[in-house]
Amino acid sequence: MTDDSVRTDAHGVMLAAFHGPRVPSWLARAFDDGLAGICLYGDNLPTDGDVRPVARAVAALDPTRILALDEEGGDVTRLHMATGSPHPGNAALGVVDDVALTRTIAAGIGAELREAGVWLDLAPCADANSNAANPVIGTRSFGADPALVARHVAAFVEGLASSGVAASVKHFPGHGDTSADSHLELPRVDASAAVLRERELVPFRAAIEAGAASIMTSHVVLAAFDPGRPATLSRAVLTGLLREELGYDGVIVSDALDMAGASGTLGLGGAAVASLAAGADLLCLGPEPSSGPSALTAAVEAVVAAVDAGTLDRARLRDAAARVERLRADWAGRPAPEPGTIETARIASEKVAAEVVSRLGVSPLAGRATVVRIDTGTNPAVGWTDWGRLDVDAAVVDLTARDLEGVGPFGGEVLVVARRAAAHPDVRAWITAQLDANPHARLVELAWPDPTLAHRSDVLCTMGSSAALLSALSRALRGEAA
Repeated sequence: MTDDSVRTDAHGVMLAAFHGPRVPSWLARAFDDGLAGICLYGDNLPTDGDVRPVARAVAALDPTRILALDEEGGDVTRLHMATGSPHPGNAALGVVDDVALTRTIAAGIGAELREAGVWLDLAPCADANSNAANPVIGTRSFGADPALVARHVAAFVEGLASSGVAASVKHFPGHGDTSADSHLELPRVDASAAVLRERELVPFRAAIEAGAASIMTSHVVLAAFDPGRPATLSRAVLTGLLREELGYDGVIVSDALDMAGASGTLGLGGAAVASLAAGADLLCLGPEPSSGPSALTAAVEAVVAAVDAGTLDRARLRDAAARVERLRADWAGRPAPEPGTIETARIASEKVAAEVVSRLGVSPLAGRATVVRIDTGTNPAVGWTDWGRLDVDAAVVDLTARDLEGVGPFGGEVLVVARRAAAHPDVRAWITAQLDANPHARLVELAWPDPTLAHRSDVLCTMGSSAALLSALSRALRGEAA
């Protein structure tokens, strides 16, 4: 018969979720059973797109439980999904490269989270985006230079902490050199250990020195460290590299275990057990697919069964639960941020966005234009977020990659707005033909600059699709001072 403490500890290492915009009745019971906390996702947003009431309702049940979400600022936002983030995002912060501004903006993000009852932010990304074709990191990264990424990661961690929010720095030991999306498949990086230590690990060392409360894993195989397992499931990576080599003593959080890169072959329960055995402490299960706690139940039962069978060490489970308990004791209920922190961050964000746009040398529109928005989709981390809306005098044409055949070229002043346009051969070809045919056409690339298009003088790379950057670009296109 299972010891009750095993089941309690199994609940105590779970960062679960629930489906829909209302707090379910089973959540209070799960907290009574020892559930560590809840992560909110895009499917928790009500129709008005404001997740704050949902978050506050969860926090009201028990404010000592972890309440987490992905609020990176920029393209990945949960607080501002309906309108786009008022903060520029990491790539734009890296372009400006002012760590004081990054710290100020992170403090403001933290203050917004605290207002909603959230005290664990699954951010920032510490991935050095060395692969321009990366489909999932891109502008979520501060840049390709590890030293630059490191100093901004540290500033972001410190900024969140100043507002009483714990950071979960991701995606250890690095997701920046991948060409596949771990939500959908298992990426592999074949760089040497020496390259990985000089590139991928540098920002994580800085995060540890800055006091990062938690570090999130990646579902990526880094062959030099473990050729057979993704980091989330690798003892060599989580225990050998992160704990023993880098000396990290905080909480290790798994990336969402529902992702194909983790549970594609093991199933959710198998991935939960394997991640704990590898050294993870807090298991992020991913969005709950049903009205009941099906993912939570599956993960808990798998962990309990593994302990009973002797395939998961009881001491390892207790160690993980104890780390999560210390995280909760240290961070839940910290003092409120200083008044004015949010407004100060908004001003800093406007400054950063204006600086990024000023470096583009934008020529104002001479008259009414045509704005062609090409929706090529996005990755699950970004999810559905309002994007690409320029506040200029223009006729707007909304297209997808499937709509382009036989459309255009457009005459007059044209702004083609896209995200990762060069990643889609048909879209790239259509845009190139449009730019070549019309000297008054420009591409507004909202994603990471791709070398196949970014070198052109008629391409404007904003380093993100946040509302802050689009607003600054719109002012420049209207000929207004920053």
